[in-house]
Amino acid sequence: MYLSRSETHQQDKLKRKKRLKRLMIVNLTLFGVIIAVLAVWLAGSMLRNAQEPSGGGGASGSEQSAGLAPEDEPAAPSAEPDADPGDPAEPGGEELEGGAESGEGVPPSEESGDGERVSLSFVGDLLLGEYVNKVVEQEGFDFLYRPSLLYLSESDLTAGNLEHPVTNGGTPAEGKDYVFKGSPDALPPLRNAGFDVVSLANNHTLDQGVEGLLDTMRHLEDAGIAHVGAGSNDTEAFAPVIKEAKGIKVAFIGLSRVVPSVEWKADKNVAGVAETYDTRRAVAAIKKAKEQADVVAVMVHWGKERVDRPEPYQRDFARQYIDAGADLVIGSHPHVLQGFETYKGKWIAYSLGNFIFSAFPKGTAGETGVLDALCTAGGDCELIFHPMFTVNAQPTPLEAEPAKALLERLTSISFGVRLGEDGKLIPG
Repeated sequence: MYLSRSETHQQDKLKRKKRLKRLMIVNLTLFGVIIAVLAVWLAGSMLRNAQEPSGGGGASGSEQSAGLAPEDEPAAPSAEPDADPGDPAEPGGEELEGGAESGEGVPPSEESGDGERVSLSFVGDLLLGEYVNKVVEQEGFDFLYRPSLLYLSESDLTAGNLEHPVTNGGTPAEGKDYVFKGSPDALPPLRNAGFDVVSLANNHTLDQGVEGLLDTMRHLEDAGIAHVGAGSNDTEAFAPVIKEAKGIKVAFIGLSRVVPSVEWKADKNVAGVAETYDTRRAVAAIKKAKEQADVVAVMVHWGKERVDRPEPYQRDFARQYIDAGADLVIGSHPHVLQGFETYKGKWIAYSLGNFIFSAFPKGTAGETGVLDALCTAGGDCELIFHPMFTVNAQPTPLEAEPAKALLERLTSISFGVRLGEDGKLIPG
């Protein structure tokens, strides 16, 4: 049976997760055997000691070497290996039953009374060229994802905002301060890092004209990466991509309220982006997607650059999207992290900042991370944010005090949401 590149990509991710499960089972089995052998040996030693005469000189040599007196009993073996549950060997994999509530690189437990849950990961802006070209020329595109790889690849579905056209041709847009362009060679490593979907609804998608946009969509399809938010007409631009994992259908929709020119807006016979200056078309698209999918994720390009608070319209629009059926609203464009909010039990991430954009950003421009969402078929989601900072173009996980400081800062700019030390988003 013929499988599309997108279906093959999904099967690859499933195989990786199965391999991780098998590794965990083997490790736990070996640990159990070791514990059993140790328990038998200790029991035998104690039995031999008990059979010795009382004047036999105290503890046996084997017990002394084990550090146990005859009356001592070995401590009950732990149900799990003696490891920090917050620091699993392979972050980003499925959490073992009975493990920590949440750990580094691990979404919340997938076992729940609601049955199966799908794991989703989101990142902010991706500029796979321009400012990171020198790094890529020396190290290759796959270098960009190495520190964050397991955070990206072990979720069922991973998505981000692609902030540039992918083309070897095109005509640079006029009248813009920044005009971007990226190589098709960047896409296979992006796919291999775990990305399933990218949004093209942003203010750089047509930096190389319609030719560049059409090339971008073709190259993405060739690489097995789905795209939303742009198309050869408005029907394509507003259409969702629907992915299924664990029997749960997830719809992704891309929207932009940052459009450099009216000519960039997709129309009946005009290639372009799905714009949301007026929310009516976006609301209609979300309602339709909710009829087709269990979970709807709206990826929207909006807000002011380098400002860590959303504009009033962002909060208004997010509520309209949720009222229409969105379960997750994921923002981009400000190039810095913004806070989180809940509305009617649904989640809003106003901006996930830059994920890959600059080689050595400073201050808040370098703050980034991966947002995990674990969602039921009813659209109820639990979220965890994994804090990172960009070093040599690589989003690099933060630990200890730097991680705590970033999570506390995000709490300070969120609305009725705090982030725990493990990155879990807690309403109220």
